[in-house]
Amino acid sequence: MNNNRSQISGISRTTHMIYIAMFTTLIAIGAFIRVPVPVCPFTLQFLFTTMAGLLLGGKRGAASVGIYILLGLAGVPIFAEGGGISYIFVPTFGYLIGFMIGTFVTGMLAGMPKMKSFGFLIFSNFVGLLIVYACGMAYYYVIGNYVIDSPIGIWPLFLYCFLLAVPGDLVLCVVAAALTVKLRKILGETLS
Repeated sequence: MNNNRSQISGISRTTHMIYIAMFTTLIAIGAFIRVPVPVCPFTLQFLFTTMAGLLLGGKRGAASVGIYILLGLAGVPIFAEGGGISYIFVPTFGYLIGFMIGTFVTGMLAGMPKMKSFGFLIFSNFVGLLIVYACGMAYYYVIGNYVIDSPIGIWPLFLYCFLLAVPGDLVLCVVAAALTVKLRKILGETLS
């Protein structure tokens, strides 16, 4: 009986590792899929990081983003502007940190018992989105003003790094919630 239980958990662990790897790959691909909208085109990274949290849960979703970040810092050119350890000095690196934290929080909120309605999934996504932008903008400001000597003021930061960029991500919050509802109907709760 104990041997059977370890086989079941081994299959489950393997399945979870496959899902984590799958979302790591989707996040990497999402960095290069640009949606051409006027003023501020955006990528699909946020869609895949959010869905990682919604479908895999907070810890596993954040693990998929963390692996993506580690691969990029190790030199695999999977970030939107390349890769390598020097990427930590790119002002937008804070958004990657925000993706990992936001994915964790989104997954934890969406995984709460009796909180799996479409509306609550959207709310969870919005919370994750706020975390992504808070981390991204704070990092951008610090790196730009104090590390790489490329100063940016508060208003331009807010305009270019939030106001112009957030509409597309708000749409992705709704899309991620809708896709999650559909996928949960097909797959059940097997991913989380």
